[in-house]
Amino acid sequence: MAIVVGAIAPHGFTIIPEMSDDADGALQTRAAMEELGRRFEAAHPDVVVIAGPHGFRVDGSVVLAYVGRGAGTLRWKGRQVEMNVPIDLALTDAIAGRARAKGVPIAMAGYAGNNRPQSVIPLDWGVITPLWYAGHGRNMVGHGDVLSEAPEGPEGPAVVIASPSRFMPREDLVKFGEAVAEAAEADGRRVAFIASCDWGHRHAESGPYGYHPSSAVVDQRVVEAVKAGRLLGLMAISDEEASDAAIDGLWQALMLAGVINKTPMTPGVLSYEAPTYYGMLVAAYAPV
Repeated sequence: MAIVVGAIAPHGFTIIPEMSDDADGALQTRAAMEELGRRFEAAHPDVVVIAGPHGFRVDGSVVLAYVGRGAGTLRWKGRQVEMNVPIDLALTDAIAGRARAKGVPIAMAGYAGNNRPQSVIPLDWGVITPLWYAGHGRNMVGHGDVLSEAPEGPEGPAVVIASPSRFMPREDLVKFGEAVAEAAEADGRRVAFIASCDWGHRHAESGPYGYHPSSAVVDQRVVEAVKAGRLLGLMAISDEEASDAAIDGLWQALMLAGVINKTPMTPGVLSYEAPTYYGMLVAAYAPV
């Protein structure tokens, strides 16, 4: 098989229903993520490859999780959720090999134990939030220190976790996406790709990064590029514009552009909003 579904998904974790009743104002985004979840369920991926900005990072390289599982906890205002997912070792290795053959620097990151199948890497909100809607294996949900077992059911698809450096040629990010698509086609299973992205983080003076008009300007350019099916056009966003707008999605989106180079997909923007200080875009991609 090959890539059977793709997405640009936000990672503001209050869109997880168990974390916030009102999604911190992002109810439109939550509804769009629920629709994205239905599309993932219909596509039946065996493996989900997710690229996010907040995990382990190595300057000048794409980091791949070189472990047997990923696990993490999110806490907010007395609520918490946990996630524990299997890492697909075979596809991780295949992607690494093909990316290196293209000249893309790859760092394989382990954590704690040295026995790869028995080691576990921490999961951050940039991974947990999109996977919450992508058929993952949720283990615990709860409030405060009180946790309860989630309903019994399938664990969900295995994952591959990638974290790109912002200090590497953007062309290498596209090549990495191409390597993902090639490895997926050779693998024979159904593979999904998620670019975990939030966009401008300076939409409000009250936010932690203050206000800058570039957030709205760059976000609009991104939405237009996604709607038009021209992700490679994001190459034109300068480092200064990316910094002024405080985006964290550009690098993962360029990986998705590489995937699409090898597996053409049609985009569909499900929502965009910036209800607080940062912008969130939900887009679903279906193979042509």
